[in-house]
Amino acid sequence: MSKIKVLLLRGVNVSGANRLPMPEFRQMLLELGLAQIHTHIQSGNAVFVDPAIADLQDNITAAMKDRFGFAPAQFLMDLAEFDAIVAANPYAKQAAVDGSKVHIYFLAGPVPAAQISALTSLAKDGEALAQTDRALYLLAPNGLNRSALAAKLETGITLAKTERNVTSAHAIAALARTITL
Repeated sequence: MSKIKVLLLRGVNVSGANRLPMPEFRQMLLELGLAQIHTHIQSGNAVFVDPAIADLQDNITAAMKDRFGFAPAQFLMDLAEFDAIVAANPYAKQAAVDGSKVHIYFLAGPVPAAQISALTSLAKDGEALAQTDRALYLLAPNGLNRSALAAKLETGITLAKTERNVTSAHAIAALARTITL
């Protein structure tokens, strides 16, 4: 059964590293058998229809290595799962005021409690951190670049993750909703 999927890639087109031209990326996904492919900005966000391709994530990894010479961490999920992660945001009220100040870290699995405890002790100036099994939510009222907590998230969380601010997450979800099945 065909499903709308969301794919988030970690660390593409950042500071000149892991260059991933979006037109070629969309073409690669098309060649894998996906349909109605759309990308959002240049940071590896894609939405598409998956006609139930077996081992899709492995196929994407292999195709990226072959075509682009690298394969970043991937977070592939149904639109419903993506929506549930976004909806679980405990800082939705703050995000409604400024979505760039609330960040969702999509996770490969739950973060150990000791790592979360060590990170939350770094929170300053209204910062806050919350966790679900699939995501961390960071409230950074002074911006991500000024947040010591955000800087430590990169090194303090050892499992695979990728971050999107709430504004981008909502835009990705809206783009996915333009797809028809």
